[in-house]
Amino acid sequence: MKSIRTYLLLALLAIITLVTFVSLLQGYQSSISKAHQLFDERLQNMAEVIAIANQSSQPQSTSNDIHSPSVFFQIWQDDSTLLARSNNAPDTLLTTFDSITGFKDINFANYRWRTFTLRDEALQRWIITAERTDIRYGLAENVVLASIVPIVLAIPIAAFIIWIAIGLGLKPLRDLATQLSRKQADDLSPVLLKDTPDELSQLVTTTNELLMRLNTAFTREQQFSADAAHELRTPISILKVQLHNLQADNKNKLALQPLANGIDRMGQVIEQILSLYRHSPDQALLKQEQLDLAAIVQQVIAEQYDLIVQKNQKISLSNKSECLVKGDQFALETLVQNLIVNASKYTPHNGEILVSINSINNNVNLIVEDSGPGIDESQYDRVFERFYRIHGDRHDSNSLGCGLGLAIVKHIVLVHNADISLDTSSSLGGLKVDVLFPLIKEQL
Repeated sequence: MKSIRTYLLLALLAIITLVTFVSLLQGYQSSISKAHQLFDERLQNMAEVIAIANQSSQPQSTSNDIHSPSVFFQIWQDDSTLLARSNNAPDTLLTTFDSITGFKDINFANYRWRTFTLRDEALQRWIITAERTDIRYGLAENVVLASIVPIVLAIPIAAFIIWIAIGLGLKPLRDLATQLSRKQADDLSPVLLKDTPDELSQLVTTTNELLMRLNTAFTREQQFSADAAHELRTPISILKVQLHNLQADNKNKLALQPLANGIDRMGQVIEQILSLYRHSPDQALLKQEQLDLAAIVQQVIAEQYDLIVQKNQKISLSNKSECLVKGDQFALETLVQNLIVNASKYTPHNGEILVSINSINNNVNLIVEDSGPGIDESQYDRVFERFYRIHGDRHDSNSLGCGLGLAIVKHIVLVHNADISLDTSSSLGGLKVDVLFPLIKEQL
């Protein structure tokens, strides 16, 4: 059922049509029966009038008056002498005389006739009147159909009125749907409807209760995120300071290196988890604005340049013009940072990283390539899963990681209505990450 309005219209029309059909059928049969009774009464009255008007007991010649072809009469004596008849009546007796008068059906002149025989006891004669059955039925049906046709023609008019009435009845439901569709992801305020019908009051109440529970849950989770950021970052920072002091006092610094790596990894995991939470499309709505993607990439490269220099890597940026995208600046910075840091992490010393930005077919294309080992094509989908790392913790690069970098990138891509794909770099031989954003044509 795709439309309640259409369903109700068809259901009501079906019910109305069925009830109307049954009523018309019953009315048709009753009306036809009543019409035949009236025609029989007319036939009987005509015989009585002829009996009173014609008192002659002598045979008469046929009148030259033109009579109706559908009705005729005969007057017979008891000795089967024809006293009078209409000009369209036969001169032979069409029925037998019984002791009682009544109606009979006979065949004459290729037609079926309804006859009435009247006994005139005073003049010792019989008056026979007859009428064509087919004409009787035709007249009766015309009378009945004349009353049925307006009812049938009224059904389309009723359908239009029902359609309008159902639309007015469903207006509160449309208002509710409109309010819900206009709500932003961070708008969990109650739904308000004027003159809420009883049928919708429970739905509105349930919806508002759900929104209230969601608001409470999101507030609690946001508070947890803020508390976690404070409670977890501070102890890690203290551990790093204490470890630095311990390394300064201890001559065997190599013995403390695993501890330093563990603390760095713990800090990285916490930062990535908080970043993943912040940019989940199910948790928050990004504040969209027009941004120059090239400027963001330049800023991130500048911030990560020391990390790249430490591995004696070469990074280059290629862009021909400003490329505007619509999104959240912090989210896009996080996306670019994860891609560049990831490329640097898995690219060996003296390697190369190439970042290019260009506009293609009304889209902004961000490509990050490296000269690292790349990723096997069979792993392209899995690397976007949370906490998944190729070869686990024993990755060939020996770099710290928790498997959240590309998962965060994937989330940010989704909330920006962009597309991401992986491939092998044709120029550097390593991994090629291609992110396609919708283009904003206006220039800053």
